[in-house]
Amino acid sequence: MSEPRQFIDSALRGVWRHDVAMSRLTSWRAGGIADHVYKPADLDDLVRFMRSFPPEQPLYEVGLGSNLLVRDGGLRGTVLLLHGALSELSLQADGSVYAEAGVPGAKLARFAALHDLRGAEFFAGIPGTLGGMLAMNAGCYGSETWASVLRVQTIDRHGEVRVRTADEYEIAYRHVALRERNDERFIAAWLKFQPGDGEVARQEIKALLSKRIASQPLHMPNAGSVFRNPPGDHAARRTGVRLQCEVRIIGERAESGK
Repeated sequence: MSEPRQFIDSALRGVWRHDVAMSRLTSWRAGGIADHVYKPADLDDLVRFMRSFPPEQPLYEVGLGSNLLVRDGGLRGTVLLLHGALSELSLQADGSVYAEAGVPGAKLARFAALHDLRGAEFFAGIPGTLGGMLAMNAGCYGSETWASVLRVQTIDRHGEVRVRTADEYEIAYRHVALRERNDERFIAAWLKFQPGDGEVARQEIKALLSKRIASQPLHMPNAGSVFRNPPGDHAARRTGVRLQCEVRIIGERAESGK
């Protein structure tokens, strides 16, 4: 496979790395070597990257890697690291919160509470970034990501940026799909929360994080909670039955380079 830097814009400001162990980028601490990893400097840099990156080259996006299982054979292609890159988080004039895809859930929850907004507390219980949460309608404790979404911002493999509304997507439990099929990635969203007591919100976030620490082995390699609840039930109560999983598995055809 060709070296991607032979083809793309030399004015890129991000960081290239090569032969990177994906075990360093996933919470399971598993996964073989990725050929190339690129961490954009910011959203403008990502747009420039996408406009010049060869469309035939394999491309993967990774946030916190908390629901990502990578094969030992690694990845042929380039991994985009969005955590710490797409990190803008701001309060808009209409009271909505603009958050880019690399913003972690806990940071989003605390930001909303700081601005006396309620309804974002549950994001602190999701160990991922907003891009992944949008892609799978992540949720916990009875709340889901897309219940707060006003609009999303996407980018395709040609670097075209679009703003879309929720009615352009099929949205269900742990499922999100664009109605008109297109190869787009989420890069940001505008989220709406309700005005409320920020101190109460902060206490709820603190309690939620304490519950996570007590119930999950966060100090060890782990997958967190990745099972989908069966209809009308909870995955934690079901034993001896086949359960669906939310884990995203990449690299199945890495050995062939396809």
